[in-house]
Amino acid sequence: MPKLFVLKTKLINWLLFAALSFIWGSSFVLMKEGLKSLSAYEVATIRILSAGIVLIPFTYKALKEIPKQKLGLIILSGLLGSFFPAFLFCLAETKIDSALAGILNALTTLFAFIIGILFYEMKAELKKIIGIVVGFIGLLILFGGNGKIDLKNTEYASLILIATIFYGVNVNMVGKHMKGISSLNIATLAFVFLIIPCIIILWFTGFFALPFNTANIVSISASSVLGIMGTAVASILFYMLIKRAGALFSSMVTYGIPFVAVFWGIVLGEEITFMQLFSLGIILLGVYITNYNKNPFSKKAGVVRRD
Repeated sequence: MPKLFVLKTKLINWLLFAALSFIWGSSFVLMKEGLKSLSAYEVATIRILSAGIVLIPFTYKALKEIPKQKLGLIILSGLLGSFFPAFLFCLAETKIDSALAGILNALTTLFAFIIGILFYEMKAELKKIIGIVVGFIGLLILFGGNGKIDLKNTEYASLILIATIFYGVNVNMVGKHMKGISSLNIATLAFVFLIIPCIIILWFTGFFALPFNTANIVSISASSVLGIMGTAVASILFYMLIKRAGALFSSMVTYGIPFVAVFWGIVLGEEITFMQLFSLGIILLGVYITNYNKNPFSKKAGVVRRD
């Protein structure tokens, strides 16, 4: 395998990793904005609905190209990877501190690893275990060192815990059963099939009777952007990363989200400490260890795909 091709593949994987970290790291800002005037159920539903609507133009092509026997798995992927977690995160964010949510969200990597070993024949390599532990230690230092973790209403933390288990199942399922399907087709059918359920949910929440005022328009707009970028676009990129780099490396995107939090802190004029930069370095080291190959140019050095 040509060295230049392998290096290009790894670069693309890291660029996808960085893009997803930025999009999902910024999603929490949009989620909070949506919750200012809308209920958690409405924000989550608008998020999924807008993702489905923006992908409608690709539905016909997706239906033609996807094997019929895979449709059930794709719909299940949409439910486990986006639909249920969207509601669980919105409900949790109404009661728990964002720092605690960030730490719990990073458990996605651990659950992806455990589920992969138990049900998807993933090898329990020592370097992967070390990488996960190192990254999580960095995360604890980042959020624990600044005293921002609020342990009140921890019963809502279990909602994010459930969401990360769903994420763990989904990344392994996609990596195992959807290798031959394009990422755009997977995302399209996963969300288009959820449009009707979302409209029904919005009807029962009373959303269509809300007053047409500035506050509601801003919250609806934030929730829609959250759906288009944080769900539709991000899901396509995430499915690409899973098939290119594997379930475990893809799940470690949750370790990249703190970098975005620090970025927004800089933009908003917050003070960035040495301890924060140090902890981010530890997180990045953990991700690197997990993805490290002694011989990156061997035929076994990862999954190489271009979709």
